[in-house]
Amino acid sequence: MTFKQKVLTQHQQLIQDKIDVFRDRIAELALDAQNDAKSSAGDKHETALSMMQLEQEKLNAKLAEYITQKALLDKINPEFSSDRITLGSLVQANKMWLFLSAALPKIIVDEKTVIAVSLQSPLGQALLGQTIGFSFEINKTQYLIEDCQ
Repeated sequence: MTFKQKVLTQHQQLIQDKIDVFRDRIAELALDAQNDAKSSAGDKHETALSMMQLEQEKLNAKLAEYITQKALLDKINPEFSSDRITLGSLVQANKMWLFLSAALPKIIVDEKTVIAVSLQSPLGQALLGQTIGFSFEINKTQYLIEDCQ
């Protein structure tokens, strides 16, 4: 398995784990609300039910965000290679590894730290379409693209 395949696989697993946690939590809240509806009455019951609904809405919004990120990762072909930086490119700049995908937590693969960068971020926008040797500046930091996979 190539370095790029390992990076993609680890990010996909990270997102899938998050999706599973949110789905489980939403299911638990639905079950709690159902059980609460059977055994309670009055203002306290209505308040508790409203709080559970609000929490469920927040969790559903977060779940939707992770599902969108998963869909983006699923579009990436780790075997695709290009001279130009695109979605799914693994870029080395200033001795850092940057994975152009979605804004995700940094991970460590083969003892190398990899930072996932969204295409909508200033860094993602600066990298998009560039090639090895391109130099640019963001927030008073100079970057040089050293490698692209």
